Parts: sequence; structure tokens; C-alpha cells
Amino acid sequence: MRTLIESLKSTASVLALMATVGIGATGLAAPAAAQDRQGHGAPAGVAATPADVASIVRPPTDLPGPIGKRMPMRVRVDLETVELTGQLDDGTTYRYWTFNRKVPGPFVRVRVGDTVEVTMKNNDESMVQHNVDFHAVTGPGGGGMATEAMPGETKGFVFKAINPGLYVYHCATPMVAQHIASGMYGMILVEPVEGLRKVDREFYVMQGEIYTEETIGTKGEAVESIDKLVNERPEYFVFNGAVGALTGKNALQAKVGETIRIFFGVGGPNFTSSFHVIGEIFDKVYPMGSVTSQMVNDVQTVTVPPGGAVIGEMKLEVPGKYILVDHALSRLNKGLAGFLEVSGQENPAIFKGKLEQPVTKSSRN
Repeated sequence: MRTLIESLKSTASVLALMATVGIGATGLAAPAAAQDRQGHGAPAGVAATPADVASIVRPPTDLPGPIGKRMPMRVRVDLETVELTGQLDDGTTYRYWTFNRKVPGPFVRVRVGDTVEVTMKNNDESMVQHNVDFHAVTGPGGGGMATEAMPGETKGFVFKAINPGLYVYHCATPMVAQHIASGMYGMILVEPVEGLRKVDREFYVMQGEIYTEETIGTKGEAVESIDKLVNERPEYFVFNGAVGALTGKNALQAKVGETIRIFFGVGGPNFTSSFHVIGEIFDKVYPMGSVTSQMVNDVQTVTVPPGGAVIGEMKLEVPGKYILVDHALSRLNKGLAGFLEVSGQENPAIFKGKLEQPVTKSSRN
């Protein structure tokens, strides 16, 4: 399997962006919770066996469809916090903490006015406490206080979805940044009464950071670095949990003539994203994830803070491979890129890949 960097090098539009970057510094000793997680799986620097390594990537198409018109109802959301060894990069594993074994956690979709019952179980084999804080909740800790669960415990709460919009949820157990950086984040969409306008395809994408003692590219099991975490020096930036998560079979797939919608959020825990699709423009943007504010038209790059979200829509006019990036482009070299692959007929009225005849230099008089 090709690495993400090799895939990017095969795409002419980003050749100029690819450069070798030196990254360094070893972190200090991890606290007890981090040391506990190191006891699982292979020792640092030793590759786990394939049977022990899970795919933690949530495909961008793994989300429920539009709700449609209906009356408010009671909706149940079941979450399980699971700690497991997953593939971070080719030849590199990491001990993730997850909601439902994937990063990001499941996309939750409800309607404004719904009564939402959240049940969260902390897996029996977990080493630490976990909870869940929904930014869509009006109530103490966003539900975090009600769901603080030890390994093997199940907790829950009920809330009414009163504010439509796209919201982040995450684990809020101290050290909160450690739980988020380990993969414990996701999104909830509270649809307005009339729903969102119809599109042909929807995608679920979240950005996060991973802080490891080992420098990026080191093979074997990477171990978290609390020192790098608190000093905000990530080794990896990722979409949907891992390097190359949105490439190959998990690339976003669409056709010329279709309108697509991307639900995009930043788990973080620390860095703002300048989300951009190279070669495309967002025709419509729901700023800051608000579905009740006026949409913004014709946007090149959207700024999304940690714990924030945005909804972007675009009509696809030209076939080809488009690259999803954070326009803080050094992050390409830390694993942050994905592909939108558009199939269909060429559209020379919009874009031609070459000039019709060679351009000659004009002579001076």
C-alpha cells in the first residue's frame, strides 16, 4: 500500500507543496494514565501483529441520511468508549481512545425539538475513566458530569435539542486534551424543522492532532507524549483519525454535476484549521455550523477552531482528483490530506488541462 506522501507525489497539483521537514524533540515521561495505556499492545518501537491492529478510520460516507419531515420524537444514542491499538500510518500503530471503535465517533443526527437519550458505556477493558460532552446540550458539562464512567460502568442523560446546527462532542474527562488527542471526538447535527436543502451526497470529515514521543514516520507502536501535548507540538495532523484515512477506498467519491455537502469539524484539541479543497470553491457555507444564519456564498477557505464545525457545499463541474487540506500547508508533511475523486465527462468550457497551441515569446521592437 502506498503511503499518503507517495500518493500526493503522484498528483501534479501538489508537487510544489511537498518538502522534507525535520521534526524533533522527545517528550517528558507520561503521567500514570498514559503509562497504563502503554501496557497494552506492543512495547514502544515494536510493531504490533496484524491481528492486534484495528482500522480506527471512520469512512467519510458513514453517516445517517437526512431525517425529513416528521414530528419531534425521542431518539436514543448509544456510545461505547473503547481503548484499542489502531493503525496510525503505514507500519505505525497507536493506542487510541475512541467512541464506538472509530475516529471520529458516530455522526449523530437529530431534529430540533427531539428528546435525546444518551447512553454511554465505558468498555470493561478500559484503563481509565471516560465521559461525553455534547456541545449541542444545554445543561451542566454538556452531559459530561452525568456520564463520567469508570471501566465497566454505564451512565447516561436526557436532553432536548433546542438549538439547530452542527456541533462537536468529545470526552471531557481530565486531562481533557489527552482524551481528545487520543481520538475521542465526533459531531452531532441538529436539523432545523424544515431540514437542510437537498444535495446528492454528504460526507463526514474531522481533523485532529496526535502527539507521540517518536518522530513522524517511526515504525512500530508510537507512544503518546504528554510533554508535546501540553506544549502544542503535534507529530501528526490527521483527517478521520489516521494518515491517509481519506485516500484509496475511503476517498470521497462523487460525479460531475452532483452537489455535495461536507460536514467538517475540528476535534483538535489545540489547532485551528483553514479547511480548503484544492481546485474547488465552496458554493455555499453554513458559517460556524449554524443552519439558521445566512449562508455565505463562493468561499475559498473556511476557518474552523478546535471544538468548532462548518458545513460546506459545492457543485462539481470538472472531473479529477481534488485534495482536501488545511491551508496551513506544512501540515501536509505531517499527514493531513485527503482526496475527493470526481468522475464524469470533461468540461472544457470550465477547465482545459492544456493550451490549444504553444505560446511563443513576443519579440520586442
